[in-house]
Amino acid sequence: MRENLHRFFRAARGAGVHVSPAESIDAMRAVAQIGLTDRAILRDALLLTLAKSQDEKLALGDCFDLFFSQPEPRQDQPKPNSDDASPEADQSPSSGSDSEAGGGQSPEGLGPLAQMLLSQDRNAISAAIASASGAASLSDIRYSTQRGIFSSRILDAMGLQRLRDDLDELMATNPALAERLRGALDALREAVRDTVAQGLALYAREEAENLRHEILRNAPLARIERRQVAEMRALIRQIARRLRERYSKPRKRQRRGHLDVRRTLRRNAAWGGVPFLTAWKRKHRDRPKIVALCDVSGSVAQVSDFFLLLIHSLHEVVDDVRSFAFSSHLIEVSEILEKKSPEEAMAEIMSKVGFGSSDYGTSLVDFEKDFMSTLTPQTTVIVLGDARSNNLDPRADILRRVSERSKRLVWLNPEGRLAWGFGDSEMPRYATFCSVVRQCATAQQLERAVSDIVATYQ
Repeated sequence: MRENLHRFFRAARGAGVHVSPAESIDAMRAVAQIGLTDRAILRDALLLTLAKSQDEKLALGDCFDLFFSQPEPRQDQPKPNSDDASPEADQSPSSGSDSEAGGGQSPEGLGPLAQMLLSQDRNAISAAIASASGAASLSDIRYSTQRGIFSSRILDAMGLQRLRDDLDELMATNPALAERLRGALDALREAVRDTVAQGLALYAREEAENLRHEILRNAPLARIERRQVAEMRALIRQIARRLRERYSKPRKRQRRGHLDVRRTLRRNAAWGGVPFLTAWKRKHRDRPKIVALCDVSGSVAQVSDFFLLLIHSLHEVVDDVRSFAFSSHLIEVSEILEKKSPEEAMAEIMSKVGFGSSDYGTSLVDFEKDFMSTLTPQTTVIVLGDARSNNLDPRADILRRVSERSKRLVWLNPEGRLAWGFGDSEMPRYATFCSVVRQCATAQQLERAVSDIVATYQ
């Protein structure tokens, strides 16, 4: 039972359910109380102890139905009676040996797997497949290309080699029985292939999803296909969640500081150096303050959603964040991002200022006129955009004043570096006044950039 539950926990994690060690212990205790006989009660107990949201309940329920559709492995396999042997056994010259093989008494008789297949005991065959799957470590399957390997391992664990020897002997002594056994072997191979396919669906899902996410993380945001947009948004939410988990809660060590060994030894000189009294030193860190300016014009329409998702996460990680969105003019969107869900916030922002022709000069004028006072020597200014201003005045002088008033100016550009400075791109001129300029064409680059910005305040 314990081994089966461990495999189920692994399958549940692959289905997207976060199962901690404590939760797995609670689930095993619950199963020990209710047993495995009633599958409905077992399903409810596992969902109650492991699922923490409605989505996890649905995923865990599907995983349970798939996992427990196989019979439990049994240690003792029922042996068929000699009466279940082939009808041809009484009519063939080798009828005596066949009956002995059915009873498993003769050393020259058939092997256990041959007897099981000829008896057509489906429960015994299913249980034997399940036991062999455990022996072959089917839970370690990760890729579809491994299906043949694990099928061979399971068949070998069931005694395929002995079965082949039995077939060779029967071909010479009882061809009719050999043909019947060959047909049963073909059915067994099909059942094993189904079992491996089921294992692949259970245990390889996490690896396949990780591989798919890794490919998506490195795919250019501007070239994401329409069918991948929802998946990319889910990936950006995962990045935002990691940022929240990593940086939203101050660590105890950061609050307390580092042990000052010299001062501690001096304080405890009267006690022979035994550290009854400790002294701590703490490095002063500025209170984080971030101002984000996000381009939502038509030229970056495909990536602006992802930029806004990351900015939305900054409002949950950093206390003092003010956000602005612009295309031909600039507006503040801090209140929208703080009070509404990401989807609602993005829809409202894009309806107000999105999809227009980008005019960085006018947008910078709007910022200097109404919001320049928000900048302090502790402020990090983040600009997310392609720096394409449709050949209008870029007003790089305003960006210079923004850089002078703030702690640092970071520009995150979704375009490749080879495109900077060509056409209407003003990136080389703007880069002169930036502390950091990074290409953020993929989700991975965007995560690293935002993570590095937030980490400087920790």
